[in-house]
Amino acid sequence: MPTIYQSATQKVLETSRQLPPAPDWLQSKREAARAHFERLGFPSTRDEEYKYTDVSPALEIEAKPLPSAYLNGKTALIAQQLPFAQLEAHRVVFVDGHFSPALSQIGELPEGVVLSNLATKIESGCEILPEHFGRLLPVETDPFAALNTIFAQDGLYLRVPANVQIETPIHAVFVSTDGATTYPRNLVMLGNFAKASLFKSFISFDGARHFAVAATEIELGEGAVLHHAKVGLESENAYHVGLTQIQVARGARVVSHNATFGGALVRNNSNAVFGGEGAEATLNGIVLAGGTQLIDNHTVMDHAVPHCESHEHYAHILDDRATGVFNGKIFVRPDAQKTDAKQSNRTILLSPDATINAKPQLEIFADDVKCTHGATIGQLDQNALFYLRARGVEAKTAHAILIRAFAAEILESLENEGLREALEGEIEARLG
Repeated sequence: MPTIYQSATQKVLETSRQLPPAPDWLQSKREAARAHFERLGFPSTRDEEYKYTDVSPALEIEAKPLPSAYLNGKTALIAQQLPFAQLEAHRVVFVDGHFSPALSQIGELPEGVVLSNLATKIESGCEILPEHFGRLLPVETDPFAALNTIFAQDGLYLRVPANVQIETPIHAVFVSTDGATTYPRNLVMLGNFAKASLFKSFISFDGARHFAVAATEIELGEGAVLHHAKVGLESENAYHVGLTQIQVARGARVVSHNATFGGALVRNNSNAVFGGEGAEATLNGIVLAGGTQLIDNHTVMDHAVPHCESHEHYAHILDDRATGVFNGKIFVRPDAQKTDAKQSNRTILLSPDATINAKPQLEIFADDVKCTHGATIGQLDQNALFYLRARGVEAKTAHAILIRAFAAEILESLENEGLREALEGEIEARLG
């Protein structure tokens, strides 16, 4: 008898054959991804990379993407609930995987900048898409990368030419309604010495049960700078698998934050590949989870060339019966001499039933490097609690103060002050 993973894989393959025709180049990529997915199938807990993360509950939701957003007159209601609406930003909104012009607000952009949705670029025959779409995503080894490639219809498209800076941040919002399965595909390209700030938020309302398989490809030219953040605010019944693949060219720099607060099950894969000397990448993450949430963060820093730096700091705050997973790998190839890589994972368990599975890894094949990693797991500092309580601070308030301080170590590196304050407010609201 086939397992749920095998049955779900076969259903996906059957559904994929019913997709409408696509341009030849996209159809070719879809067919290649379909072949990879047929070989890989959905992962089970027998797979080492998913040892602590059972995706089977998500597979009960039909994999077929919706032909259009089921707004049903809810545009005004969604507009009222969009996150970070008070922040100055170019806002690009997608509902159930489809671009929503009515909810989006794109202001004046510097000359040469293209900020659009992917479906429009596909339909218009954008000449560079065949080269860049799917160039970074590991469809051969990652079943969800293959799955996204099969079904991807729309998502954010951002191209910043060389030497151009976008001063106003870009905010991409992905809204999912009940029963939806979505496959957002984002393509971000910064030319040499370009600069931009992008943050993405994934949201749903009223306990919506849905499944999102999102993928973002980021290409940074020489000397380019990108500040990037992903915020998960989905409902307690939502399932989410997200992949972010970043290629960092010579002298380029990326700072990427991953803040996860919602979702029943969330898996984030964040990978940075160094393609030129002097490149720098920072991957930070903050997780605040309770109930029976399972939040899994997998990261890879792939040092393929010499003289590059990577920094990685993840913090988990887990309550009730929540489970956190951190699997972070620093990979230093033989030619990557003078690598400087640092990784840390810190966890606070607020409940005796909360769990963290931490696996920091170093794979080093060069001899002239500086690489460190570590993981700490504990409870709130009892001495600090006693200090606050001795000065008349209520127990609940004292706990909240220490948790905010713990989270602040991650959030303080966010360039966007408004976003940082908004995330701090989100943490405070969830702490009650």
